[in-house]
Amino acid sequence: MAAATASAAPLNRPGRRNGQGPIADDDNLVFETSHGVEAISSFDQMGIKDDLLRGIYQYGFEKPSAIQQRAVLPIIKGRDVIAQAQSGTGKTSMIALTVCQMVDTSNREVQALILSPTRELAAQTEKVILAVGDFMNIQAHACIGGKSVGEDIRKLEYGVHVVSGTPGRVCDMIKRRTLRTRAIKLLVLDESDEMLSRGFKDQIYDVYRYLPPELQVVLISATLPHEILEITSKFMTDPVRILVKRDELTLEGIKQFFVAVEREEWKFDTLCDLYDTLTITQAVIFCNTKRKVDWLTEKMRSNNFTVSSMHGDMPQKERDAIMAEFRSGTTRVLITTDVWARGLDVQQVSLVINYDLPNNRELYIHRIGRSGRFGRKGVAINFVRSDDIRILRDIEQYYSTQIDEMPMNVADLI
Repeated sequence: MAAATASAAPLNRPGRRNGQGPIADDDNLVFETSHGVEAISSFDQMGIKDDLLRGIYQYGFEKPSAIQQRAVLPIIKGRDVIAQAQSGTGKTSMIALTVCQMVDTSNREVQALILSPTRELAAQTEKVILAVGDFMNIQAHACIGGKSVGEDIRKLEYGVHVVSGTPGRVCDMIKRRTLRTRAIKLLVLDESDEMLSRGFKDQIYDVYRYLPPELQVVLISATLPHEILEITSKFMTDPVRILVKRDELTLEGIKQFFVAVEREEWKFDTLCDLYDTLTITQAVIFCNTKRKVDWLTEKMRSNNFTVSSMHGDMPQKERDAIMAEFRSGTTRVLITTDVWARGLDVQQVSLVINYDLPNNRELYIHRIGRSGRFGRKGVAINFVRSDDIRILRDIEQYYSTQIDEMPMNVADLI
């Protein structure tokens, strides 16, 4: 590998990449919207490298999702892109395939940097990059908090093409001069609305100061609040904006049902009745609080049901171990909070149960999008108390979908 000549001093950057001053007024931001962006309905027509195509098909993707059909080409062509899309729309694999397409594998330096709000999402992005880049010998590494700094240093010194990480750890690695930034040509900010709401803003700005001036920026966000528009005006040049509407979200492969439970106490019995159905496949059960996850896990176990559970208060090592067991199929039922709802893809999950209906409508797609990913079959079952009916109707209307009462033969649908 070339000797490290790049120092870790921040680069002297213009306000924007092309030297224009930052735009003061959001209304001046002119985007091409998705109407002007051609949708390409097959991976074969995207001009993707053959080895990458092999990796995409081996991973089990058959056709690009709505966001992939519109965003892959502008990104590959080097445009700055704002992709506004919810979870479950194929964002992680879109990031993976564009990054793999753009990296020059003969150069063992970091060429793409992806920042995510959670460790799980950063690790998941790394996994998908390694999977679709399998035939290209892509080297990727997840730089995330809670893991060994020594391991990060060893991996980065060895040389990787892509880093997927959380802002704090990435910032640390750049300042230690272990993550060299001189060859980075693409920065992806994933779930940027979520990232900014968690207060990563200063760290993101900090990372950006170290990146080369001719940088391509891709921003992915479910919503576009003021802070995002501020970032776009400072960091991006003439971005293409691609909006995936709610009705294009991938709900069509997922059958959705509800079970009426008059009182909270009855939910548990309903879940026990469904247990045999759950273990045909793998199931994720969502509760709204960590306390409820712990309570339900305990109650299921004391009734001799095998379940595992995960939430944000658990140490990282434990979260990783539980995820590994669930991925490998060792455990078949996972009880969790919304920490699991964003961006995690376990191929075998074809059943999601909302033990509690989510507190907001957006979380519904994040949760049930865990099953039936990319056109695979999936079933979602919602436990609905009398006072939840209104929330359920609201969700139906919001996603223009229909949620029917659960049939007796639900096991046959999975």
